[in-house]
Amino acid sequence: MKTEKFKKELFSWGKACVIGLFFAFLVSALVVQPFTVKGSSMEPTLDGEDIWTSKDDGDKVLIFKSGYMVGIDPKYNDIVVIDSRVERERSLTDNFKESPLVNALLDETQGNNYWIKRVIGVEGDKLEYRGGTVYRNGEALVEEYLQEEMLFPFEEVTVPKGHVFVMGDNRNESRDSREIGSIPKENVMGKVVLRYFPFNRVDTVE
Repeated sequence: MKTEKFKKELFSWGKACVIGLFFAFLVSALVVQPFTVKGSSMEPTLDGEDIWTSKDDGDKVLIFKSGYMVGIDPKYNDIVVIDSRVERERSLTDNFKESPLVNALLDETQGNNYWIKRVIGVEGDKLEYRGGTVYRNGEALVEEYLQEEMLFPFEEVTVPKGHVFVMGDNRNESRDSREIGSIPKENVMGKVVLRYFPFNRVDTVE
């Protein structure tokens, strides 16, 4: 009798765990997802882990995915995670594959395809470089968040329809749209909304 009761309780706990994992999987794939900042391209806004060592000391952030998935467009100064593989078409399946739970089960990491950058231009914007300053539609951007003055010029670009133009805050140490071009909106995975680690720097991200 006790054995049967134990089996029922065990089954009940197991079912609850499976349901809990399933909902956690859905949330991480479609609503919010944690990311670790890598490299120095977003300093001083976000500190990244050293890509040359295995030390995991980069800022930990949460990205909100649902907004962009239902058609809300990225806006100026949004800090976003992008899929840098602009030559391939993304699908809903990618969101599930990128879930931390799936990565944990497969013993995989985020990889180097996902970059955290700042939205500088949206479709139709003309962006150009003049004397260390970025101009958008003829007006100089006031960018107090920059690590230092931008040293390297880039060719004038008009952001195509359905795309955004992104850059890192550490302009002289950042791979971004200057290298791979404007980013299709479907490659913008989500907006960074919170830094949750290290604990002494927990805050919303702007």
